[in-house]
Amino acid sequence: MTRTRKYAIVTWLALFVMPAIAPVLAAEGSLNLHYFGAAIGLGIIVIGAALGIGKFAAAAAESIARQPEAAAQITGAVNLPLFLLEGVAILAEVFVLLIVLMK
Repeated sequence: MTRTRKYAIVTWLALFVMPAIAPVLAAEGSLNLHYFGAAIGLGIIVIGAALGIGKFAAAAAESIARQPEAAAQITGAVNLPLFLLEGVAILAEVFVLLIVLMK
């Protein structure tokens, strides 16, 4: 089994199985796993956003190094996707925190 497949299985378990059994365990009085699910969700959000922003910035820096005369156009073209990616990450973090606070 490849590393990617192992990560996909662990992520699937953390995102879908743990929240599904959390109400059952909470009803029995043992654990409140919604906090654990929120922590996993926040971690995945932050890591995903960081990887996306890092790839965008690396590609922009490489293209500016190849064509320095097009630096202004490259920077302008990269800024909007970076801002949108950051906005989506912040919005997802707010949703996860709202889920925890509304519990």
